[in-house]
Amino acid sequence: MNMDSKDVGGWSQPTPQTLDALMPDAIALAAENLGVKKAHYDTPTLFALAVLAGAFIALGGLFATVTMSGAEGMLPYGLTRLLGGLVFSMGLILVIVGGAQLFTGDALMVMAWASGRLHAREMMRVWTTVWIGNFVGAAGTALLVFLSGQYTFGHGAVGASALYFAVAKSSLPTSQAFFLGILCNVLVCLAVWLALGARSVGDKILAITFPVAAFVAAGFEHCVANMYFVPLGLLIEWGAPDSFWADLGRSAPSIPIGHYFVNLAAVTIGNWIGGAVMVGAVYWFIYRRPKLR
Repeated sequence: MNMDSKDVGGWSQPTPQTLDALMPDAIALAAENLGVKKAHYDTPTLFALAVLAGAFIALGGLFATVTMSGAEGMLPYGLTRLLGGLVFSMGLILVIVGGAQLFTGDALMVMAWASGRLHAREMMRVWTTVWIGNFVGAAGTALLVFLSGQYTFGHGAVGASALYFAVAKSSLPTSQAFFLGILCNVLVCLAVWLALGARSVGDKILAITFPVAAFVAAGFEHCVANMYFVPLGLLIEWGAPDSFWADLGRSAPSIPIGHYFVNLAAVTIGNWIGGAVMVGAVYWFIYRRPKLR
Protein backbone atom coordinates (compact mmCIF):
# COMPACT_ATOMS: atom_id res chain seq x y z
CA MET A 1 0.00 0.00 0.00
CA ASN A 2 1.31 3.48 -0.84
CA MET A 3 2.00 5.66 2.17
CA ASP A 4 1.79 9.41 2.39
CA SER A 5 3.13 11.53 5.26
CA LYS A 6 1.18 13.62 7.73
CA ASP A 7 2.63 15.95 10.36
CA VAL A 8 1.34 15.05 13.83
CA GLY A 9 2.73 16.92 16.83
CA GLY A 10 5.91 17.81 15.00
CA TRP A 11 6.51 14.25 13.87
CA SER A 12 6.00 12.99 10.32
CA GLN A 13 3.59 10.08 10.53
CA PRO A 14 2.80 7.74 7.60
CA THR A 15 -0.85 7.65 6.54
CA PRO A 16 -2.38 5.10 4.16
CA GLN A 17 -3.25 6.22 0.63
CA THR A 18 -6.10 4.26 -0.91
CA LEU A 19 -5.79 2.62 -4.31
CA ASP A 20 -9.52 2.02 -4.59
CA ALA A 21 -11.03 3.11 -7.90
CA LEU A 22 -12.99 6.35 -8.02
CA MET A 23 -16.75 6.07 -7.78
CA PRO A 24 -18.73 7.11 -10.90
CA ASP A 25 -19.71 10.53 -9.51
CA ALA A 26 -16.04 11.26 -8.79
CA ILE A 27 -15.11 10.09 -12.31
CA ALA A 28 -17.63 12.58 -13.72
CA LEU A 29 -15.95 15.42 -11.82
CA ALA A 30 -12.52 14.20 -12.91
CA ALA A 31 -13.69 14.18 -16.55
CA GLU A 32 -14.89 17.77 -16.21
CA ASN A 33 -11.64 18.88 -14.60
CA LEU A 34 -9.63 17.19 -17.33
CA GLY A 35 -11.72 18.91 -20.00
CA VAL A 36 -11.00 22.30 -18.45
CA LYS A 37 -7.29 21.48 -18.24
CA LYS A 38 -7.16 20.50 -21.91
CA ALA A 39 -8.87 23.74 -22.95
CA HIS A 40 -6.09 25.72 -21.28
CA TYR A 41 -3.30 24.09 -23.29
CA ASP A 42 -1.81 26.43 -25.88
CA THR A 43 -2.30 25.44 -29.51
CA PRO A 44 1.29 24.25 -30.21
CA THR A 45 1.16 21.98 -27.15
CA LEU A 46 -2.25 20.62 -28.15
CA PHE A 47 -1.05 19.96 -31.68
CA ALA A 48 2.12 18.18 -30.56
CA LEU A 49 0.15 15.98 -28.13
CA ALA A 50 -2.35 15.24 -30.90
CA VAL A 51 0.41 14.18 -33.31
CA LEU A 52 1.64 11.80 -30.62
CA ALA A 53 -1.85 10.33 -30.17
CA GLY A 54 -2.25 9.80 -33.91
CA ALA A 55 1.09 8.00 -33.98
CA PHE A 56 0.18 5.90 -30.93
CA ILE A 57 -3.12 4.75 -32.46
CA ALA A 58 -1.26 4.00 -35.69
CA LEU A 59 1.21 1.82 -33.78
CA GLY A 60 -1.75 -0.05 -32.32
CA GLY A 61 -3.05 -0.49 -35.86
CA LEU A 62 0.35 -1.76 -36.98
CA PHE A 63 0.39 -4.28 -34.13
CA ALA A 64 -3.11 -5.48 -35.01
CA THR A 65 -2.26 -5.78 -38.71
CA VAL A 66 0.75 -7.99 -38.01
CA THR A 67 -1.17 -10.11 -35.50
CA MET A 68 -4.06 -10.74 -37.90
CA SER A 69 -1.86 -11.36 -40.96
CA GLY A 70 -2.19 -14.89 -42.28
CA ALA A 71 -4.77 -15.84 -39.66
CA GLU A 72 -7.65 -16.02 -42.14
CA GLY A 73 -8.62 -19.63 -42.67
CA MET A 74 -6.47 -20.79 -39.76
CA LEU A 75 -8.48 -19.30 -36.87
CA PRO A 76 -12.20 -18.61 -36.49
CA TYR A 77 -13.23 -15.11 -37.54
CA GLY A 78 -14.21 -14.03 -34.04
CA LEU A 79 -10.97 -15.22 -32.45
CA THR A 80 -8.90 -13.46 -35.11
CA ARG A 81 -10.77 -10.21 -34.46
CA LEU A 82 -10.40 -10.62 -30.71
CA LEU A 83 -6.63 -11.06 -30.97
CA GLY A 84 -6.41 -8.01 -33.20
CA GLY A 85 -8.47 -5.99 -30.74
CA LEU A 86 -6.42 -7.01 -27.74
CA VAL A 87 -3.17 -5.84 -29.33
CA PHE A 88 -4.75 -2.74 -30.88
CA SER A 89 -5.60 -1.57 -27.36
CA MET A 90 -1.89 -0.72 -27.02
CA GLY A 91 -2.67 2.48 -28.93
CA LEU A 92 -5.11 3.87 -26.36
CA ILE A 93 -2.91 2.60 -23.51
CA LEU A 94 -0.06 4.72 -24.91
CA VAL A 95 -2.39 7.71 -25.21
CA ILE A 96 -3.76 7.48 -21.66
CA VAL A 97 -0.68 6.33 -19.76
CA GLY A 98 1.95 8.02 -21.91
CA GLY A 99 0.02 11.27 -22.30
CA ALA A 100 -1.43 12.49 -25.60
CA GLN A 101 -4.54 14.15 -27.05
CA LEU A 102 -7.00 11.95 -28.95
CA PHE A 103 -10.03 13.42 -30.73
CA THR A 104 -12.33 10.56 -29.83
CA GLY A 105 -11.55 10.71 -26.11
CA ASP A 106 -11.77 14.51 -26.10
CA ALA A 107 -15.47 14.20 -26.94
CA LEU A 108 -15.98 13.93 -23.16
CA MET A 109 -15.15 17.65 -22.90
CA VAL A 110 -18.87 18.31 -23.40
CA MET A 111 -19.29 17.57 -19.70
CA ALA A 112 -17.27 20.65 -18.73
CA TRP A 113 -19.16 22.72 -21.31
CA ALA A 114 -22.54 21.53 -20.02
CA SER A 115 -21.53 22.57 -16.51
CA GLY A 116 -20.65 26.06 -17.76
CA ARG A 117 -16.93 25.65 -17.20
CA LEU A 118 -15.98 25.93 -20.88
CA HIS A 119 -17.08 28.09 -23.80
CA ALA A 120 -18.11 26.32 -27.00
CA ARG A 121 -15.33 28.07 -28.91
CA GLU A 122 -12.75 26.64 -26.50
CA MET A 123 -14.01 23.12 -27.17
CA MET A 124 -14.04 23.68 -30.91
CA ARG A 125 -10.44 24.92 -30.82
CA VAL A 126 -9.37 21.77 -29.00
CA TRP A 127 -11.36 19.41 -31.23
CA THR A 128 -10.19 21.02 -34.48
CA THR A 129 -6.53 21.20 -33.46
CA VAL A 130 -6.52 17.66 -32.11
CA TRP A 131 -8.28 16.15 -35.16
CA ILE A 132 -5.73 17.72 -37.51
CA GLY A 133 -2.84 16.69 -35.29
CA ASN A 134 -4.17 13.14 -35.06
CA PHE A 135 -4.29 12.97 -38.86
CA VAL A 136 -0.72 14.21 -39.17
CA GLY A 137 0.52 11.68 -36.60
CA ALA A 138 -1.39 8.72 -38.02
CA ALA A 139 -0.70 9.42 -41.70
CA GLY A 140 2.93 10.27 -40.91
CA THR A 141 3.33 6.91 -39.18
CA ALA A 142 1.78 5.23 -42.23
CA LEU A 143 4.45 6.90 -44.38
CA LEU A 144 7.23 5.70 -42.08
CA VAL A 145 5.85 2.15 -42.11
CA PHE A 146 5.69 2.20 -45.92
CA LEU A 147 9.21 3.56 -46.29
CA SER A 148 10.49 0.88 -43.91
CA GLY A 149 9.16 -1.85 -46.18
CA GLN A 150 7.57 -3.56 -43.17
CA TYR A 151 4.48 -4.31 -45.26
CA THR A 152 6.52 -6.81 -47.31
CA PHE A 153 7.19 -9.07 -44.31
CA GLY A 154 5.74 -12.57 -44.27
CA HIS A 155 6.07 -12.78 -48.06
CA GLY A 156 3.64 -9.89 -48.36
CA ALA A 157 1.11 -11.20 -45.80
CA VAL A 158 1.36 -8.04 -43.70
CA GLY A 159 0.81 -5.86 -46.75
CA ALA A 160 -2.12 -8.00 -47.86
CA SER A 161 -3.79 -7.42 -44.48
CA ALA A 162 -3.07 -3.69 -44.68
CA LEU A 163 -4.66 -3.55 -48.14
CA TYR A 164 -7.68 -5.51 -46.93
CA PHE A 165 -8.29 -3.01 -44.11
CA ALA A 166 -7.82 -0.04 -46.43
CA VAL A 167 -10.23 -1.32 -49.07
CA ALA A 168 -12.85 -2.41 -46.52
CA LYS A 169 -12.84 0.87 -44.59
CA SER A 170 -12.84 3.13 -47.64
CA SER A 171 -15.59 1.14 -49.39
CA LEU A 172 -18.18 1.01 -46.60
CA PRO A 173 -21.56 2.62 -47.35
CA THR A 174 -21.43 6.05 -45.72
CA SER A 175 -24.49 5.49 -43.54
CA GLN A 176 -23.01 2.24 -42.22
CA ALA A 177 -19.69 3.97 -41.49
CA PHE A 178 -21.58 6.64 -39.53
CA PHE A 179 -23.38 4.19 -37.25
CA LEU A 180 -20.28 2.02 -36.81
CA GLY A 181 -18.52 5.22 -35.73
CA ILE A 182 -21.16 5.90 -33.07
CA LEU A 183 -20.82 2.42 -31.62
CA CYS A 184 -17.03 2.61 -31.69
CA ASN A 185 -16.70 5.76 -29.63
CA VAL A 186 -19.23 4.64 -27.05
CA LEU A 187 -16.71 1.92 -26.20
CA VAL A 188 -13.63 4.13 -26.56
CA CYS A 189 -15.05 6.81 -24.25
CA LEU A 190 -16.15 4.14 -21.78
CA ALA A 191 -12.53 2.93 -21.80
CA VAL A 192 -11.37 6.50 -21.09
CA TRP A 193 -14.04 6.82 -18.39
CA LEU A 194 -12.90 3.64 -16.65
CA ALA A 195 -9.25 4.69 -16.92
CA LEU A 196 -10.10 8.01 -15.21
CA GLY A 197 -11.38 6.03 -12.25
CA ALA A 198 -8.31 3.81 -12.01
CA ARG A 199 -5.55 4.67 -9.53
CA SER A 200 -2.62 2.58 -10.85
CA VAL A 201 -1.03 2.05 -14.24
CA GLY A 202 -1.99 -1.64 -14.17
CA ASP A 203 -5.62 -0.77 -13.43
CA LYS A 204 -5.67 1.75 -16.30
CA ILE A 205 -4.30 -0.81 -18.75
CA LEU A 206 -6.87 -3.40 -17.70
CA ALA A 207 -9.70 -0.87 -17.87
CA ILE A 208 -8.73 0.19 -21.40
CA THR A 209 -8.09 -3.23 -22.92
CA PHE A 210 -11.52 -4.86 -22.96
CA PRO A 211 -13.66 -1.98 -24.35
CA VAL A 212 -11.09 -1.35 -27.09
CA ALA A 213 -10.81 -5.06 -27.90
CA ALA A 214 -14.61 -5.18 -28.10
CA PHE A 215 -14.89 -2.38 -30.67
CA VAL A 216 -12.18 -3.88 -32.87
CA ALA A 217 -13.61 -7.39 -32.62
CA ALA A 218 -17.06 -6.06 -33.52
CA GLY A 219 -15.73 -4.21 -36.57
CA PHE A 220 -16.65 -0.69 -35.44
CA GLU A 221 -15.02 2.38 -37.05
CA HIS A 222 -12.53 4.74 -35.38
CA CYS A 223 -11.66 7.90 -37.31
CA VAL A 224 -8.05 8.14 -36.09
CA ALA A 225 -7.36 4.46 -36.81
CA ASN A 226 -8.70 5.06 -40.33
CA MET A 227 -6.23 7.95 -40.67
CA TYR A 228 -3.56 5.25 -40.54
CA PHE A 229 -5.08 2.20 -42.24
CA VAL A 230 -6.25 3.83 -45.47
CA PRO A 231 -3.20 6.07 -46.12
CA LEU A 232 -0.97 3.02 -45.63
CA GLY A 233 -3.07 1.06 -48.10
CA LEU A 234 -2.90 3.91 -50.61
CA LEU A 235 0.89 4.12 -50.27
CA ILE A 236 1.18 0.37 -50.88
CA GLU A 237 -1.18 0.59 -53.88
CA TRP A 238 0.79 3.46 -55.42
CA GLY A 239 4.36 2.58 -54.49
CA ALA A 240 4.85 -1.12 -53.76
CA PRO A 241 7.42 -2.79 -56.05
CA ASP A 242 6.50 -5.46 -58.58
CA SER A 243 8.10 -8.11 -56.39
CA PHE A 244 5.50 -7.42 -53.70
CA TRP A 245 2.59 -8.00 -56.09
CA ALA A 246 4.36 -11.11 -57.43
CA ASP A 247 4.50 -12.52 -53.88
CA LEU A 248 0.76 -11.86 -53.48
CA GLY A 249 -0.03 -13.30 -56.91
CA ARG A 250 -2.33 -10.44 -57.84
CA SER A 251 -2.35 -6.83 -59.00
CA ALA A 252 -2.95 -3.73 -56.92
CA PRO A 253 -6.55 -3.12 -55.77
CA SER A 254 -8.28 0.19 -56.38
CA ILE A 255 -8.84 2.04 -53.12
CA PRO A 256 -11.59 4.69 -53.58
CA ILE A 257 -9.80 7.71 -52.13
CA GLY A 258 -12.72 10.10 -52.67
CA HIS A 259 -15.14 7.84 -50.83
CA TYR A 260 -12.54 7.40 -48.08
CA PHE A 261 -12.69 11.09 -47.21
CA VAL A 262 -16.49 11.02 -47.24
CA ASN A 263 -16.43 8.04 -44.89
CA LEU A 264 -13.79 9.68 -42.70
CA ALA A 265 -16.13 12.63 -42.20
CA ALA A 266 -19.04 10.28 -41.46
CA VAL A 267 -17.02 8.24 -38.97
CA THR A 268 -15.74 11.43 -37.30
CA ILE A 269 -19.29 12.72 -36.78
CA GLY A 270 -20.41 9.29 -35.59
CA ASN A 271 -17.47 9.10 -33.16
CA TRP A 272 -18.40 12.54 -31.80
CA ILE A 273 -22.03 11.52 -31.23
CA GLY A 274 -21.03 8.24 -29.60
CA GLY A 275 -18.61 9.91 -27.20
CA ALA A 276 -20.09 13.34 -26.56
CA VAL A 277 -23.80 12.50 -26.56
CA MET A 278 -24.11 8.83 -25.64
CA VAL A 279 -21.40 8.81 -22.96
CA GLY A 280 -20.48 12.35 -21.91
CA ALA A 281 -23.95 13.88 -21.97
CA VAL A 282 -25.57 10.87 -20.33
CA TYR A 283 -23.09 10.80 -17.45
CA TRP A 284 -23.35 14.58 -17.06
CA PHE A 285 -27.15 14.26 -16.78
CA ILE A 286 -26.84 11.53 -14.15
CA TYR A 287 -24.06 12.96 -11.98
CA ARG A 288 -23.38 16.64 -12.77
CA ARG A 289 -26.60 18.38 -13.77
CA PRO A 290 -28.04 20.82 -11.21
CA LYS A 291 -30.47 18.86 -9.03
CA LEU A 292 -33.91 20.21 -8.16
CA ARG A 293 -34.81 19.75 -4.51
